Amino acid sequence: MTATTRERLVVTGPIPDELRNLLSRTHELVELADARPDEPFRIAVTTSMKGFDAATMDRIPGLKMIACNGVGLDKIDLPAAEQRGIRVDNTPGVLTEDVADAAIGLMFAIARRIVEADRFVRAHRWGPEKMPLSRRISGGSLGVVGMGQIGQAIARRGQGLGMTVRYTTPNAKPELPWEHVADVAALAEQSDVLILACPGGPQTAGMINRAVLEKLGPQGFLINVARGEVVDEDALIEALAARSIGGAALDVYRSEPNIDPSFFDLDNVVLQPHYAALTAETRADIASKLDRDIAAFLAETV
Repeated sequence: MTATTRERLVVTGPIPDELRNLLSRTHELVELADARPDEPFRIAVTTSMKGFDAATMDRIPGLKMIACNGVGLDKIDLPAAEQRGIRVDNTPGVLTEDVADAAIGLMFAIARRIVEADRFVRAHRWGPEKMPLSRRISGGSLGVVGMGQIGQAIARRGQGLGMTVRYTTPNAKPELPWEHVADVAALAEQSDVLILACPGGPQTAGMINRAVLEKLGPQGFLINVARGEVVDEDALIEALAARSIGGAALDVYRSEPNIDPSFFDLDNVVLQPHYAALTAETRADIASKLDRDIAAFLAETV
């Protein structure tokens, strides 16, 4: 690519404005729906939520790189990409701290009834009524499901709050200072707060089921900043309605953005619109990383 040539990048779905604006400075962006049949592109841009399947790879001749806005790769067919010699770049590490902050914020929101208290005051109920008591965070027990970068950042924050931290993963990580628990049900039984920070995909789909929620119990709180499919939502809604768990705070759902309306009738759940990573700083950092990755790839392939 010469200094005056603008690389044509194919965009396979909606991408954040920050990324679109940055890439548009030096490249030409073409929506997949507007591309000519069998039009070749070396680079495609997608998001973790949109993903990339083998059929889409085969639709784009000459594809050599998929630039993914986000950490999760569970919706990208990695074996198919490897088989076709397509490089996949995502943005690990960029959003770690913001997602961990959001997980802790959701923990406070549900356990200390922060959102409920806001509604209570706005409804002019303060005075005629008294707010129900909330639950203490410091000194409690925190269970973290998944111990990647985000899980470890959550664990550090929990430890800083004086919580006893335990975690579960398929294999223990002896280098970490926290206790490993063999399975998620045992971890739930030992936790006041259970935070999900694991990958999505078939291996974790429905992991948080009725049995796990029963172990979490009526004083336990569930926080999900992982993937919606990790939780059996029917079981969760039943548990929240029956108050057989203390409450939940959710950033992700089985069907986004059209979430189960049953959640709206429950006052012991805090709902957030897949928002944990959405700070201005993270959005800018993600766009910058993908822009650098694309530039490096083009430099390597000149």
